Amino acid sequence: MRRALLILLFFASWPAAILAAAMTLTVGHFSAGDIGDWKTKSFQGLTDYRLVTQDGRQVLEADSKGTASGLVREIRVDLEKLPFLNWSWRVEDVLSGIDERTKAGDDYPARVYVIVSGGIAFWRTRTLIYVWSSRQPAGSIWENAFTANARVMALQSGKGSGWATEHRDVRADFRKCFNDDISFIDAVAIMTDTDNSRQEANAWYGDIFFSNE
Repeated sequence: MRRALLILLFFASWPAAILAAAMTLTVGHFSAGDIGDWKTKSFQGLTDYRLVTQDGRQVLEADSKGTASGLVREIRVDLEKLPFLNWSWRVEDVLSGIDERTKAGDDYPARVYVIVSGGIAFWRTRTLIYVWSSRQPAGSIWENAFTANARVMALQSGKGSGWATEHRDVRADFRKCFNDDISFIDAVAIMTDTDNSRQEANAWYGDIFFSNE
């Protein structure tokens, strides 16, 4: 009887342990062809976003020719439970002769935004922008040229050589960039844009998800 009870308790607790170890929330399920929850936000023309097959999997391709539009997914995420943002991206060529810290050079072959809404106090909305930078070294952080409420963090820099995988502690990055501890984010966005430099850029985005570890 005691042995049967121990076995029952073991198997009852095992799925919960597995779930706790691998808890995730998918934001962009591009590998399944799902982009229905993403809304287009245009600033200057339309960047072409489309699902393609590359390296044996379905991903989202972005092609910008002097355009600036992004895709936004409104989704509230509890960072106390799921603090880590994960995705993969690929850039082959970067933009030339730009200073990304200026308005004239505020273009990127690939960006991933994490947005904390200010609600009706829209001026309090804050945005952390992870970028694949053309010139700034990886690890650099600077204030966006258009708004003091956005910080830019370069994760990759220069011409790419294949897929790069990111795993970011969003709460820690917000503390570093804004000196503030947040518990929730309200949206995630991606954008490939070249409207200021009038150049061209091509990028690919893999699945995007939050995780607890």
